[in-house]
Amino acid sequence: MTATIILVEDDLTLRTAIADNLRAQGWTVHPAATGDLGLDLCLEKAADLILLDIMLPGVNGYEICSSIRREKIETPILMLTAKGQDEDVVRGLELGADDYLVKPFALPVLLARVKALLRRTNQEQDVYAFGSYTLTLSSRSLETEGKTVSLTPKEFDLLAYFLKNPDRALSRRKISQDVWGPGLHFLPRNIDR
Repeated sequence: MTATIILVEDDLTLRTAIADNLRAQGWTVHPAATGDLGLDLCLEKAADLILLDIMLPGVNGYEICSSIRREKIETPILMLTAKGQDEDVVRGLELGADDYLVKPFALPVLLARVKALLRRTNQEQDVYAFGSYTLTLSSRSLETEGKTVSLTPKEFDLLAYFLKNPDRALSRRKISQDVWGPGLHFLPRNIDR
């Protein structure tokens, strides 16, 4: 299972160790050392999971979690923090975190929790948010600022396909096979229109 994970952790040694272990699983990792960079990554880059420290320079992890959920981003969040009091755990979960792991932790435990969260979210995502737009697969609708955007069926299929394949270079051939189907034959440049 391939996955894209955002890792927001200010401790260089821990960030490097976690990132290396996640990459060893075959996952793509986008690390950030500050809260500000982490928040930007979380709001701009599509990810399958966010690993989030709380005590960060700049914006703290609670604020990042709250901002992500306010933007209707449903990406699972696993908080990794030294703040292990009951009230800290409750606060993180109430702000929208899906899981909470107190430092120090064993890397196998972290990897098991990451795998569990990815399994839960590996089912097809229904809603994709980007910029001021929200695409909902189940209703085949695209909305922005409360207004519905009119799309042809093929435009919707293409937009959904691109959103399901973030940060990937897709050839015209791959796009035509996956969106139009393998039996359709047309000139490669037709995909540009």
